[in-house]
Amino acid sequence: MIEAFFVAFGTVFLAELPDKTMVASLVLTTRFRRPLAVWVGVSSAFVLHVVLAVSIGSLLRRLPETPVKVAVATLFLVGGWLLLRGDSEPAEDAADVPADVSFRRVALTAASVVGLAEFGDLTQLATAGIATRYSAPIAVALGAWCALASVAALAVTAGQWIVRHVPLRVVQRVAGGVFLVFGIVTLVSIFT
Repeated sequence: MIEAFFVAFGTVFLAELPDKTMVASLVLTTRFRRPLAVWVGVSSAFVLHVVLAVSIGSLLRRLPETPVKVAVATLFLVGGWLLLRGDSEPAEDAADVPADVSFRRVALTAASVVGLAEFGDLTQLATAGIATRYSAPIAVALGAWCALASVAALAVTAGQWIVRHVPLRVVQRVAGGVFLVFGIVTLVSIFT
């Protein structure tokens, strides 16, 4: 159970760093100047995505083992390939927003933007894949959500520092490598 938590946390954390959600969280924070409200909204949207991903992954565990492992390996390999070849998207300039926008409105806006952007995202696919490998859906869900919420926290507090000091391309390559390793390990497990 602890292993499932840390595998989910590590994989999703690395994959989410160069993702559009981190950039969106940074942009929303810059636009609204309400980091806590943005984080609450983004983290709330992640609850829905993690529950959906773990549910799908848990259902896949009931199917025959070899085809599921092939599908999971393929998801990880394709995800790794996409991360290794993908380009980081630059943040757009934010328009000025009135200072009197409520906490609730900012949180709902952030939840809506990120909630729609995350459907079918690599981290959601990775979470579903991890849920198929472990019979610990709660641990996988908590690990994935903690990773997503941590990246959102980084984005709203230190996002500008990360963009200046750690090239997103480097983080993207590390995450892509981790995905490829999981894909290869899953393929090897079919034959052992």
